[in-house]
Amino acid sequence: MSADPAPSLHLAVYDGMADWQYGHAIAQVRSGLGPHGAGSLGVVTVGLTGAPVTTMGGVTVLPDLTLPQLKPSASAMLVLPGSPDWDWAPETMAPLASAAGIFLDAGVPVAAICGATAGLAREGLLDHRDHTSSAPGYLLGTGYAGGHRYRSELAVTDDDLITAGATAPVEFAREILAKLDVLSPRALQAWYRLHALHDEDAYLILMEET
Repeated sequence: MSADPAPSLHLAVYDGMADWQYGHAIAQVRSGLGPHGAGSLGVVTVGLTGAPVTTMGGVTVLPDLTLPQLKPSASAMLVLPGSPDWDWAPETMAPLASAAGIFLDAGVPVAAICGATAGLAREGLLDHRDHTSSAPGYLLGTGYAGGHRYRSELAVTDDDLITAGATAPVEFAREILAKLDVLSPRALQAWYRLHALHDEDAYLILMEET
């Protein structure tokens, strides 16, 4: 009997997705540098439909899966980037927020950044979890009841939920990498110092650890 395939990180893709917000995370996860060896996790793209989408930077992406095919049991994490559609077409994006709730109920992590945090707020997923976003007033506009759980930080992890503001892609990636345990704590600290603080010495530590 063959073993079940290793779970993958699932990246939701849709028109207008902000290219800079997920790149650090998926590149590091897929590269496999760390204690688990090369190719530690696959990255699978998930679309609302099977149609190609165009990112904010003009890159065309053909989804690997459609949302109805996505199962939490086959996933290590669902990542939701920002897009204007989270605010301009919330009804279109609602199935993704609903899927995030299913993932969290199943104990599978969800990471949302920028506009995706507003989608989770509309779904009620931030009412009882610590979280952040681009600004507290932005989420209050959704009518959610979780303002008392807002944290003025670049990225916040509360159990299986990771949230971040629009301009914190490196901090977002750090939280994702920590949750997935793809780098040792020392390597993760060095990774962050290298990418966020441009610390050249951190590169040597990262090479020692990986």
